[in-house]
Amino acid sequence: MKKVLEIAGFLALVQGVAGVVHEFTDWNWGFVHRLGFLDGYEVYASVALIALALALFAAAENSGGR
Repeated sequence: MKKVLEIAGFLALVQGVAGVVHEFTDWNWGFVHRLGFLDGYEVYASVALIALALALFAAAENSGGR
């Protein structure tokens, strides 16, 4: 379970950082800016993904190495 949480946290972190980088540099990479229903809220969604990643990493640490 720890590995699953770490992988999900890593993916959320990468997509969150990609969304923030896309908003401020106009590099065309990441997934958040491609979702139509988030139009205008991409930065908020990216920051939420980064916060989710931190929560997933904390949950992975508390789950132990079982």
